[in-house]
Amino acid sequence: MRIGLLGTGPWAQLAHAPALGGHEELDFIGVWGRRPEAAKELAGRHGVRAYDDVDALFADVDAVAVALPPDVQAGLAARAARAGCHLLLDKPLAATVEQGRAVVEAVEEAGVASVVFFTARFQPEPAAWIAEQAAVRGWFTGRAQWLGAVFTSESPFATPWRREKGALWDLGPHALSVLLPVLGDVRRVTAAAYGPGDTAHVVLDHAGGASSTLTLSLTAPPAASGAAVELRGEAGVAVLPESADGAVPALRRAADALLAAARTGRPHACDAAFGLRVTEILTAAQDLLNGAAR
Repeated sequence: MRIGLLGTGPWAQLAHAPALGGHEELDFIGVWGRRPEAAKELAGRHGVRAYDDVDALFADVDAVAVALPPDVQAGLAARAARAGCHLLLDKPLAATVEQGRAVVEAVEEAGVASVVFFTARFQPEPAAWIAEQAAVRGWFTGRAQWLGAVFTSESPFATPWRREKGALWDLGPHALSVLLPVLGDVRRVTAAAYGPGDTAHVVLDHAGGASSTLTLSLTAPPAASGAAVELRGEAGVAVLPESADGAVPALRRAADALLAAARTGRPHACDAAFGLRVTEILTAAQDLLNGAAR
């Protein structure tokens, strides 16, 4: 499968380009970016073509991987789908429900495959744990903490969209990608409140009858950063295992999933429709946070 990359920022440089270039079943064709000089530099580093015209890239490939802010990703993803390109997308899918719905509609109309990269879903240990817990009945509560130090340390990911959208939108998708397949869809976001910095506390009511809490932050002290998920129910207590894998191997597995979905026509569990559902839940939480802040 011929694939192109949209984006030239830190995530594109550190994760996407190495993952695409090192995948045995992908032919990494080229890079397009909003900054042409950055696209030329990244493309040259990987021995591929830098594209000035994004539509020319769409015409030369079978798929695109997107490493762009969510509001930019959504428009280009829909455009790529309409050009017949399969989509390897990043989270969150979009900055608004309307943008996310437009991506899903374009994917469905074009009949292309889509996979949204939620890291834990493509790491062996967490993925196996999620599948195992999804088969267990009687979960009572779930607790997810995703605490980052992006804004309290020297991080290349202190990007403008993260400053605008905060931890809810950057880390909330990770937490939801773990909780939803185990506890069921969210029936209602029951509460949301801000904590220190950009910290957001969110309470969810799940279709399976359980409730869960999310604590999300990009402004945690570095010594307090990390992620943890704990489930409690009739079977006892289950804790999400850590993974030894970094982003690049996980992205390659996401590319494997896209290849499989394109070949079989069967949607992956983390497709654009799932990404849209996550966007809807985040939007409901943001509305409550906005109300609490007034």
